[in-house]
Amino acid sequence: MPRPAPAALGRAFFDRPAELVAPDLLGRTLVSDLPEGAVELRITEVEAYSGSADPAAHSYRGMTARNAVMFGEPGHVYVYFTYGMHFCANLVTGPGTTASGVLLRAGEIRSGEELARRRRPSSRSAVDLARGPARLASALGFDRAVNGVDACSPGTPVRILPGSPPEAAAVSAGPRTGVSSAADIPWRFWIADDPTVSPYRRHVPKKRRTPAG
Repeated sequence: MPRPAPAALGRAFFDRPAELVAPDLLGRTLVSDLPEGAVELRITEVEAYSGSADPAAHSYRGMTARNAVMFGEPGHVYVYFTYGMHFCANLVTGPGTTASGVLLRAGEIRSGEELARRRRPSSRSAVDLARGPARLASALGFDRAVNGVDACSPGTPVRILPGSPPEAAAVSAGPRTGVSSAADIPWRFWIADDPTVSPYRRHVPKKRRTPAG
């Protein structure tokens, strides 16, 4: 008899501080089963953001139409549009409705690579398909329609399976990428030496142009 499919991670997994959920997501399997087809990836890099206590979090200044999902139950998917061209995806965490979350930064495609390649035709190799938060969201087919999806609900199109978490010694931590506030908090977590992990980039303030003359 075929083995039953593994159950998705439940609400209690996400109902914890973001900085605890984030490293625990490494090695888990993210399933995106949308009408176009299914893609599965192993999560290899994440970043934690701690709600109103964290000036780098989208929810730091309170609820808006854009970030409202973050103020709901843990375990929901928060998708936002950035730089006028990319979507990025987060998983809302707890405890309660603290508006914290974990940004999904990178992953290794394990199933549905052909579909991921159609969505990411500029990728030069399988390693690059979900190497970075915008690439990950694109490879999975995430857009505004996925914003608010409950990853813990039966029959949901997005779910997190137990996967194969790495040993603690294989998990690295460091400052978050590209944020201008609280940049040195070491809440970026990744599987050490995994080729799908994105490069670290420190935020560089834009220089004001000096008027000529």
